[in-house]
Amino acid sequence: MKTAISTDTNSGITTEEGKKAGIFVLPMPVIVDGNSYLEEVDITHEQLYEAMRSDRDISSSQPSPGSVTDMWDEILQNGYDEIVHIPMSSELSGSCHNAVQLAKEYGSKIQVVDNHRISVTLMASVLEGKIMANQGYTALEIKESLERSAYEASIYLTVNSLKYLKKSGRITPSAAAIANVLNIKPVLTIQGGKLDAYAKVRGIKQCEKKMIEAIQEDITNRFSQIPSHLLTIATAGTLEQEEDARQWMALVQAAFPEHPIEYYPLSCSIACHLGIGALGIGVYKTPQ
Repeated sequence: MKTAISTDTNSGITTEEGKKAGIFVLPMPVIVDGNSYLEEVDITHEQLYEAMRSDRDISSSQPSPGSVTDMWDEILQNGYDEIVHIPMSSELSGSCHNAVQLAKEYGSKIQVVDNHRISVTLMASVLEGKIMANQGYTALEIKESLERSAYEASIYLTVNSLKYLKKSGRITPSAAAIANVLNIKPVLTIQGGKLDAYAKVRGIKQCEKKMIEAIQEDITNRFSQIPSHLLTIATAGTLEQEEDARQWMALVQAAFPEHPIEYYPLSCSIACHLGIGALGIGVYKTPQ
């Protein structure tokens, strides 16, 4: 059996990176002023950020059913016997549920994984799935393994502006107004797929400190059974300037000198909900 791995750009894996790694990546749609654009195809990060600065109406959307099945059909027509599809968490989008429904038309050839992850932690799942596929595991075995390890990951993030969280209904307009006046910023967490409030602090520097402390606590407590050298720590964000990304990465590197730290730009469809200047940090079990 030859098993393919597919995902979408919410994993942080670009379509070009996917081609190099032998992973099939579906571009996620972004809506600007009612018009739909595909990440990397019709819109770049720079164009999205410019639209945000121009205060245009921005949102994200799910892939169309046709785009999902077209990708699967092409994969199966090009020598693969089965597919493991790994979308973002079902608790953050309907993409996973829709993929499950579409997969029913393919029998056992398509296994849709819901391992409750997004961004850098989802990327880790996709890479682990690819490693297992290369080692000869079946699609079902890969799905079951990734879902068992779903909770071996944490994400913390903060935003520079509450505008987009207010728009999505995560916070009320009155709470956003008070927070802006007092320079109060939320630290949010994703553990097990659901976005929850973690803390409220004053200023971005305190947010950075709080997120690093949260990762340290998770390593000590939640992941105490996992040897430190088997954990990966990664940074992410919607930072426009490379220097800002380097500074965030360097700050985290100083806190975790034994771990090589990388920075990953958040996908356009995630940036739609966070705005420019968001920062994130994640920890997860390194793909084996």
